Amino acid sequence: MNEADTTDKSSASTVRKAPATIYDVARQTGVNASTVSRALNKPGRVNARTEQRIREAAEALNYRTNPMARALPTGLTDTVGLVMSDITNPVYFDLVRGAGRVCAAEGYTLVLAESQESPDLEAQSARRLLSSVDGLVLVGTRLRESDIRGFAEIKPVLIVNRLVLGIPSVVPDVVPGIRHALEHLSDLGHRSVAYLSGPSNSWMNELRCEIIFDEALKRGMSVVEIGPGLLPTVEGGHSGLRRVRAAGVTAVVAYNDLMAIGLLTACQEANVSVPDELNIVGFDDIFGSSFTSPPMTTIRTPVGIAGEDAIRRIIEIVRGHKEPPTVELATSLVLRGSTGRISQNQRQHP
Repeated sequence: MNEADTTDKSSASTVRKAPATIYDVARQTGVNASTVSRALNKPGRVNARTEQRIREAAEALNYRTNPMARALPTGLTDTVGLVMSDITNPVYFDLVRGAGRVCAAEGYTLVLAESQESPDLEAQSARRLLSSVDGLVLVGTRLRESDIRGFAEIKPVLIVNRLVLGIPSVVPDVVPGIRHALEHLSDLGHRSVAYLSGPSNSWMNELRCEIIFDEALKRGMSVVEIGPGLLPTVEGGHSGLRRVRAAGVTAVVAYNDLMAIGLLTACQEANVSVPDELNIVGFDDIFGSSFTSPPMTTIRTPVGIAGEDAIRRIIEIVRGHKEPPTVELATSLVLRGSTGRISQNQRQHP
């Protein structure tokens, strides 16, 4: 056997040191394991000097609390589950970051799962998480109301971007943003608008559609829904251009920014000028919506705040506080280059 073989064998057989336990900390400090547990999990329950000594020993031994072991006597794991419909959608970046900030500040671990827009996969993920988390947050859920209520009977559940009677939620108030967007389009001379609809099983999609219809009709604008059933993706928006042009509208409000960007790309490929021939308004103000050419006018949703509020409230419920009421976060219009006055020719012959 040559030297290289010996080295490889030695590397492959490296023995990893077993993690320190609560009993190692107890031996190091000369106290009972129960005292160590109280000092680390319930500060203030033991003598201050003893607690400090225990914490210093735990740090020296690189001891870390095992949430599953802690769950045996308490039933709690200090973890929160978050299930979202599409983890690749940039709209969720700030939401997850906001959720993570609150979890870190409160001493909780955040566990993520994705449903890929599938109600069946979402139900499976939720069931798996419920066995190991203290509470569950469902973002943009596609589940039936009966399923959501069933999960809420097992563990605390909070939903984001949807209302279900009896379940605490955090939802955007879409009226201010949509109202401002339709006022803006009307002031620019638009008299015909389309809503580029998203998933047919999305509660938020239906809400946005209804508000757009209401606000357009109040201003004497004709309005048409294109969809629903289009994918809430760049590809879904791209595929909508043919129907947008057939509808004869001069402005489009898309279900989300991804669809708006896809529609914009399709317009560029078809030599349809934006905003001279067609105005496009997105929804959510995701990262990257200002990088398009022209930059995307969009209705901003405060998703980072939504993530923070959702986690803060689910932790309050886990800790036995009164269930908080539904929280509505106001939306607002962000004006950029994808909207503008249309030509006289386009106004007369949409």
